[in-house]
Amino acid sequence: MFDISIIVAFLVANLLIGYYCGRDIRTFSEYSVWQRSFSVFAICATLTASFVGGGYTLGNASKVYDIGMIYAYGLLGFSLKEIMVALFIAPRMDAFNDCHSVGDIMEKRYGLRAKMITGVFSVLICTGILGAQVSAIGALFTTFFGISQFYGLLAGYGVMIAYAALGGMRSVVYTDVLQFCILMIGIPLAFFFGLHAVGGWHNVAASVPAASINPFLGPDGGWALFALMLTFFFGEILVPPYVQRLFMARTSRETLWATLISGLISVPIFLISGAIGLIALVMNPDINANLAVPYVVDHAMPVGLKGLVIASLLAIIMSSAAGFLNAAAIAFTNDIFLPLCKRDNLSHKAVLLLARCVALFVGLGAIAIAFSVKNILDILVYAYNMWSPVILVPLVAVIFGWRTGKREFYASACAGGVSMLVWSLILGEPYHLTGNVVGVVVSLLAFVVCRVLWRTPAAVPNIAENSPS
Repeated sequence: MFDISIIVAFLVANLLIGYYCGRDIRTFSEYSVWQRSFSVFAICATLTASFVGGGYTLGNASKVYDIGMIYAYGLLGFSLKEIMVALFIAPRMDAFNDCHSVGDIMEKRYGLRAKMITGVFSVLICTGILGAQVSAIGALFTTFFGISQFYGLLAGYGVMIAYAALGGMRSVVYTDVLQFCILMIGIPLAFFFGLHAVGGWHNVAASVPAASINPFLGPDGGWALFALMLTFFFGEILVPPYVQRLFMARTSRETLWATLISGLISVPIFLISGAIGLIALVMNPDINANLAVPYVVDHAMPVGLKGLVIASLLAIIMSSAAGFLNAAAIAFTNDIFLPLCKRDNLSHKAVLLLARCVALFVGLGAIAIAFSVKNILDILVYAYNMWSPVILVPLVAVIFGWRTGKREFYASACAGGVSMLVWSLILGEPYHLTGNVVGVVVSLLAFVVCRVLWRTPAAVPNIAENSPS
């Protein structure tokens, strides 16, 4: 009963923070980026809370339970990506302080149709990744409270939709700060209590195959690990919710530090989450792998602390889900709907209402995805195919100031998308390389070939000259 009280208090706190922060939202700009004045800590907290979702914690532990620590090590490709973004992308974001979405960046160089195409793929990847978080919420409530996945979704997912849809980015950021603080306590607690329950790490190492800890002892040596790291490096690079957070700090220097710290923090989080999967395997080798983390929490944590850790798991999932839900609503409203209509005919109130309604519909779509794919991390890998092969290369070109044109965008996007489909659906992803990695490589090659053929000048004197109106 005490544990349930902690969880209820956590959910109520999220609702109150979300309501308070979102009650004075009046325009779509405030809904999407608030006032672009968040601190380094707030950006770091919301960025970390957004990417440390159900897939990178519960899904990570599930894969480690089944296969070994290779998945946890593979996720370090994501950490490397965040560090690279901090060092090379974040310092350039001052040129885009008038943007609300990835589509706005793309419009500066490739035009309105490119913005709309980017909006479509933004909605697709956000809905897919959101589906992973929905699946994780259902698994948590089923394990800890013995209720059906449907009612579990109504409890946890309903609270998240309420504050994310109504309060926009301001509500998402401030609830993320709360959730970040809780998850930074809860995940280490689950690890240390689980480790104590199985008699220490030496017992774990003695109870599992050596290849489960050292992937270089596996049949594919280090190649499978390298391929996984590439998958997670390219999978979520510059996806909509992360790009939005690059718009929201006071200066690009603050953005750099917030992103860099977040990337460094992700390393121990991924390794600890994966190790919990091995602990669950030692505790019980016969459970459903998706329940690895909940099983350890349920069987190793004392009353009181158990409620805190369950709240931290909910925080992990809700924070990531809220970020992607908000980004999907913004992408649809700003990049797809508004370009199709005359903006002057819509009041600020109407646009804001539309964004909130879209958030509700996207949430329903994510539920359908959650029920159709079994493993949480698999949902993420499928979602990656909807972004990097099509959008990443032309997007990076704009950010780095290359004067590219529509031909480069369409050639790169089409080549990346088609090669991804062929590699994934026809060839079956040989050599452990996922479709998104191959798609990015082919997209880059097509982009370079187009630049050579049409000899597009490389330097851009002023990126703001083509800013969207």
